[in-house]
Amino acid sequence: MDADTIRKLIEQGLPGAEVEVRGDDGVHFEAVVVHPDFAGKLPLSRHRMVYATLGTLMGNEIHALALRTLTPDENRPG
Repeated sequence: MDADTIRKLIEQGLPGAEVEVRGDDGVHFEAVVVHPDFAGKLPLSRHRMVYATLGTLMGNEIHALALRTLTPDENRPG
């Protein structure tokens, strides 16, 4: 598994998302996902939306995924 594949899967599952994924060891990754549908949702709900795009890869090919989920407004500099 690689960061680019994870990025593409998240982008397919959340059309219009801005996604940045990092991870060099093939099993542990970090992602920043910006999407307007996160508005009004708690972090757990946002994370579940992202996990849903990855399906059974989570816990198998992807051992760990640290997430930062933001709306476009939250992503704008101060």
